Amino acid sequence: MSGETSLDQLLCSLSPELLEGEYVFCNARNARYGDYAEANPIASFTEAEGLTLVVLKKAAERSGLTFQGEFRCITLGVHSSLEAVGLTATVSGILAENGISANIIAAYFHDHIFVPAQVASDALGILLALNK
Repeated sequence: MSGETSLDQLLCSLSPELLEGEYVFCNARNARYGDYAEANPIASFTEAEGLTLVVLKKAAERSGLTFQGEFRCITLGVHSSLEAVGLTATVSGILAENGISANIIAAYFHDHIFVPAQVASDALGILLALNK
């Protein structure tokens, strides 16, 4: 598997970037991913309670999807291995110490951290400080 596995190396090269736009987490009961393709979800997960979609707030509103909370996405630029140990725990722990919730999605190349929109700049500053 490609990607960095050393926690020290990962933390030294996080390269966090705050993405544009506000994202929301939506739940659609009795739905399939394709039912909301027009909302252009950046992530989805099927749970017993229904389909969870992560979409831009504007797309959710256009599609009639309900949501609570607004989030900004911070993408970690470092190419982390899916087998790396401790990255998400360390990042979420440091944000938690600062009173910031973190919803983390690991994708093939990068980790993506969804934080409440109102504290996104603070979260970015904290993560930039980890880059040693």
